[in-house]
Amino acid sequence: MAIELKKFDTRSQTTEGPEVKHLDPHHAPYYLPIADEVEIFEAAYKARLPILLKGPTGCGKTRFVEHMAHRLSALENGPNELITVACHEDLTGSDLVGRFLIQADETVWVDGPLTQAVRRGALCYLDEIVEARKDTTVLIHPLSDHRRLLPIEKRGETLEAHPGFLLVISYNPGDQSIQKNLKHSTRQRFITIEFNYPPADKEVEIIAHEAGVDRDMAMQLAVLGEKVRHLKASGLEEGVSTRLLIYTGELIQQGIAPQRAATVAVTWSLTDENDSKRAIDEIVKAIFAS
Repeated sequence: MAIELKKFDTRSQTTEGPEVKHLDPHHAPYYLPIADEVEIFEAAYKARLPILLKGPTGCGKTRFVEHMAHRLSALENGPNELITVACHEDLTGSDLVGRFLIQADETVWVDGPLTQAVRRGALCYLDEIVEARKDTTVLIHPLSDHRRLLPIEKRGETLEAHPGFLLVISYNPGDQSIQKNLKHSTRQRFITIEFNYPPADKEVEIIAHEAGVDRDMAMQLAVLGEKVRHLKASGLEEGVSTRLLIYTGELIQQGIAPQRAATVAVTWSLTDENDSKRAIDEIVKAIFAS
């Protein structure tokens, strides 16, 4: 049986796989800076320092990465693609690096998304890295220090990262447990940017822009977010994300009554616990009583 080595390209892939975005600095997705995260990310990229983003669900980490990837593509030797991998507990090293597959009468090497990014000079984003298996995360260690190397044991090959390549990972600290945490040997290879939900004035601006609602409605939704997040002190597991507030606004824009939109996009999405649902519903009714 002949063995042929071929480079797999997700751009022509028809089955489900990593998300590949081609970059254009003139069409960067909307992102409203909260502090100096844009400057920090750009400085880290220029120094080729791997980046860890941590923050709660729906606070803008993924949008920020997309924005920065497009923005940095204008640089000399900047990234030419953004390859995003949604990590999960069944993610194996072969899923990231690649594997041999039998096609017809030949064995073909198929690059995984991490290998593609290393070869092509892409920004590789491993979303929710703590969901991946521990033996999988060890693979990124040689890429996330001064070596910038990716060993491919199955091919007896070691790749040196393309100048445009950068590794970015993220996780939600609220989801960590003894079984799912980020080892210090991994964390200390990255510079870290912390995210949280935006302050009220900026959240209003984000909601208005993304959902298309007027400023008054955006302010009401931001107040809803602030008050629901305070319920975490009373036992609510997770505060409402900016993403869910935007979804609420989008439903309102489609003609759904504000109370009903908040119920389906916030209350029911956040919890199944009856006391918490009643507490959120009271806040919703107080804000949208009119």
